[in-house]
Amino acid sequence: MLEIADESRDLSYEMIPKADEATSRDRTEEAPQPRASSIHMTIPRIEDHAKPFRLRVLHVIDRLDVGGTEHGIVKVIEGLSGDCFEHQICTVRGFNGNFVNDHGLGNGVYVAGRTTPGFQFLLGRLARIMREYRPHVVHSRNWGAIEAIPAARLARVPVAIHSEHGYEVDMLAGLPTRRRIIRRIAYAAADAVFTVTEELRDYHARQAWISAARIRVLPNGVDTSRFARRSGAREEFRGRLGLSPESVVLGSVGRMVPIKDHKTLLQAAEPLIGRGLPVQLLLVGSGPELSKHQEFVRASPILSGRTRFVGSTAEVPSLLSAMDVFVLPSLSEGMSNTILEAMASSLPVVATNVGGNPELVEDERSGLLFQPGDVTGLKDRLERLVRDPGARQELGESARKRAVHHFSLERMILRYRDLYLELARKRNLLAAHSG
Repeated sequence: MLEIADESRDLSYEMIPKADEATSRDRTEEAPQPRASSIHMTIPRIEDHAKPFRLRVLHVIDRLDVGGTEHGIVKVIEGLSGDCFEHQICTVRGFNGNFVNDHGLGNGVYVAGRTTPGFQFLLGRLARIMREYRPHVVHSRNWGAIEAIPAARLARVPVAIHSEHGYEVDMLAGLPTRRRIIRRIAYAAADAVFTVTEELRDYHARQAWISAARIRVLPNGVDTSRFARRSGAREEFRGRLGLSPESVVLGSVGRMVPIKDHKTLLQAAEPLIGRGLPVQLLLVGSGPELSKHQEFVRASPILSGRTRFVGSTAEVPSLLSAMDVFVLPSLSEGMSNTILEAMASSLPVVATNVGGNPELVEDERSGLLFQPGDVTGLKDRLERLVRDPGARQELGESARKRAVHHFSLERMILRYRDLYLELARKRNLLAAHSG
């Protein structure tokens, strides 16, 4: 088992197995296998020999940590396992060891660069990783991993794919010219480029000066079985959190970062509670803005005592079941996994009319939309739902149906499978191993 690279020495890539520095597992012990897929579906074998050909996919990401894109990678790996596919992850800036352990990524993670911020030229290191692993497909995600595309060409990887999964605050005013040029070059070098929403496709097409037709759209998916409401969960978790059984709980799940704009939710809820409406707040997630929001609540005699903060947790399905309304006040979004999870949980969603949100939430049919930063607009929509339980139920049921029919995890896995196999066939990878 190799150790994590010492940041003070000359850095070459490392392959880090399952990362639990607190354990002293014998170095000769066999590494644990990735967790079995929770998706009950049959993926056809590429061929029927006793030792079938397995398409090797190297997933490249800036950092493997808690987030929607990272969970998406895990879902793809779990869904496309077995005889047809083999997967490996490569990070540019390291990983969260707890995340790796929790998701059973026991076959190791490549680390190409340093965990510290700042520019790193990693083309050679990424290419060396690719030559060692010998993937048939390299799939890089977002700006932090875009260097994997030229590295794949340098290492003569047959198929190179790049995808864009969301926004950061510094993207809202447009990309710097340097990034636009690099993206244009990388997109041209890739066999396929896709985004998770149509809005994100149009944005990156404009920024890279290319036709939107050059970019595909593969939406995210949600495990609709895992997030289905279970009997008794609402009462159980409300009791554990000290939430009143009679209150209307307005909740949100997500990183506590500026782009998520949780303060607008706090400001909108304050006058509702002040008017005597039975409202309580449940905010799930952690991040640099958490302490600021907690201080805002402590300073408010109205919100104080009626707001619960829950850090990062694996109990999101149960926490969603404790809510009556899900709120996402983000200033911008790619395709929100938390919206999909709330919809699958039969919750009415109140979200900003930005990014991919209107592609998920049909205004007045499966939720309500408002303009980013509009405290009054959010307050009015929340008051309507607080006062009308029938509207909450109707919108929530419609949201669940929409998630099941259009955004299931099974659909997403099949889209990824079809994309990988389509490009592999174009490179004659499957035909070369069929005889």
